[in-house]
Amino acid sequence: MAEFSLPANSVVKQGKLFAASEGVTNIKRFIVYRYDPASGENPYIDTYEVDMDNCGPMVLDGLLKIKDAMDSTLSLRRSCREGICGSCSMNIDGRNTLACTQSIAEIKGDVKVYPLPHQPVVKDLVSDLTNFYAQYASVEPWMKTDSATPPDRERLQSKQDREKLDGLYECILCACCSTACPSYWWNSDRFLGPAALLNAYRWIVDSRDEAAGERLDDLEDPFKLYRCHTIMNCTDSCPKGLNPAQAIAATKKLLVQRKL
Repeated sequence: MAEFSLPANSVVKQGKLFAASEGVTNIKRFIVYRYDPASGENPYIDTYEVDMDNCGPMVLDGLLKIKDAMDSTLSLRRSCREGICGSCSMNIDGRNTLACTQSIAEIKGDVKVYPLPHQPVVKDLVSDLTNFYAQYASVEPWMKTDSATPPDRERLQSKQDREKLDGLYECILCACCSTACPSYWWNSDRFLGPAALLNAYRWIVDSRDEAAGERLDDLEDPFKLYRCHTIMNCTDSCPKGLNPAQAIAATKKLLVQRKL
């Protein structure tokens, strides 16, 4: 299993220790990245001793326990708690994943929590994903058609065509894959990244969409698509078990096939 580089903001120093209450024996230590760009200070690491007898089983439960009972200044994103919205994506124990689906019991030793790698930090565990969402929007992730919409029914497709979308439509835009990709770290201004490219392919192969050629034209670029070097970190890190690398390879194949 690959371990990904963590955010590098100058010097990361040791911060405070928030000790558990006296007499608590079932303790799990959370090592949490803290950074407020507005403060002008370097990032630091705070350590929290969490009473696991009064805490839920997931890393998100531990972080919320910290925020609610130990340190209200900690900032993080979260919403659904069901692995659906992608809000609580972060780097946990050296791997990008969702805090709401990552079990504390599966982590040996301290729970080390950082924001997603190589992204600007808004505060603490909150990464700035403005560029990530702009790249997703750039692939125009909606159905594009020239033919008239049927007046009495929806646009139909066969079961076989519908099955082509399996493993694509389930993407929750958590950014775990793109921020785990070294090519994205180096070229995030021009390389679209695994998540955007997987969603682009999802519409290219949708039998109801009538703009596959236009979509492929837009991706035939030295940086947008071809900066993928099949490192496979994207597939390894996807919390939904999707395979962005396979979708990218299939897109490249379609571009070659149409030239033959």
